[in-house]
Parts: sequence; C-alpha cells; structure tokens
Amino acid sequence: MSHPIFHENIIIYADNREMSSRIIKILSKHCRVEERQLAVADYLLSERVAVERKRVPDFLQSIVDGRLFKQLCEMRAQFEKPILLIEGEEDIYSERDIHTNAINGAFSAIILDMEIPILWTKNNLETAKMLFAIAKREQVQTKSGVCIRGKIKPKSLNQEQEFLLAGLPKISGVLARRLLKHFGSPEKVFNASLDELQEVEGIGDKLAKKIKKILSSKYEKSILED
Repeated sequence: MSHPIFHENIIIYADNREMSSRIIKILSKHCRVEERQLAVADYLLSERVAVERKRVPDFLQSIVDGRLFKQLCEMRAQFEKPILLIEGEEDIYSERDIHTNAINGAFSAIILDMEIPILWTKNNLETAKMLFAIAKREQVQTKSGVCIRGKIKPKSLNQEQEFLLAGLPKISGVLARRLLKHFGSPEKVFNASLDELQEVEGIGDKLAKKIKKILSSKYEKSILED
C-alpha cells in the first residue's frame, strides 16, 4: 500500500478493541475508519460484509473454549457475506496441542455447514490490504454502503432455531444442531430434564445444569430499569 491515495468515500467501521492495532493506522492512510462497539464482528466493510479477525492462537483457543462457532453463528445471522480472517505465520497444526482432526473439522464446518469463507493473512499489513480491497470493491464498485447494525439476512426456520439455541451459554452452532436433531424442536430442548440433556454428545453435567438454571430461574427486574 505504498504511495497511498486517500478515499474519502470509503468508510470502514472497526470494533473498539481493534483500534490500537497497526491495522487501523494503515487503513487510516487510505480511507475513513470509525470506531464502534460492534455487537458482532471486528470490521464492517459494507452493509452486507462483516469480518471476524483472529490471530492463529486466538483461533485455536476459540475452538477449545467454544467461542468460535457462537461468534460465527451470530455473524452469519446478521450479515449476508460474513468472512473469517485468520492472521499469522504460525503453523496452525503445531501451535497448540489440538488434534489435527479437530482443526480440520472446524474448517470443514465453517466452510461447508456455515458457508463462511476463510481468508489467510501473514500480518497486520496484509490484513489491512485485504480489508481495504474488499471495502473498496463493495463501496465503490458495487456501491454497497455501510450499515452499523448490519443487513439482516433472511433465515430459514431451521437457522432461526439454531440461532435461538446458540444464544445459550457455551452452546455453539454445532451443539445447537445436535440438540435439535436429538429432541426435534427448541421447545423439547427447553423442557428436557438434566439426564435427557446429557444424552446429547458434548453436553455434560455442568453444562446441562447451567442450561436448566438459565431456563428455569425467575427473571428479576434490574434496579437500573424504569
């Protein structure tokens, strides 16, 4: 991105957690970058394109702790063209003690089941180049503006059901689908007993109790509410 030309008509919204990165400094030389607290994604490049950026270590950790599929499911639900961008030169298969099958399984689910493309960059500079190129294509060539809230993509009934269950703590898109396949409907999931929940692969005693507590506890009005 040498000899930068500033494009006043291109705007990229970045989550406030990204604002201290070198990516922002590079992008700011080429287009308008505005800080926002984004509910999903790290960058909004148009009303239909959102990007979740993960460094290699964070990508692997998000597989382990279950954040990855919940984040991507939320992004998939709100944007027509969600993108996962993985940044870093580390060997993703040797960076952590995670079985190769688990990593490849995650890639397969993201690309085939969620239909989210994965982009790879080596560093902040390559990431900035990629983000700017996509934003330029979207906003200049296809004239698709940027909407902070995102353009809600129409979802099928099954996707709505998966998204509903993925709102529960530590329930990824994969676990949501397993629950629905096992019980047949969200209503039956919500009415399931602790023992019945644990019949689903990936749902242990601790998680089952957490789910039941959330679903059955009485809602207490916040003192901050009117």
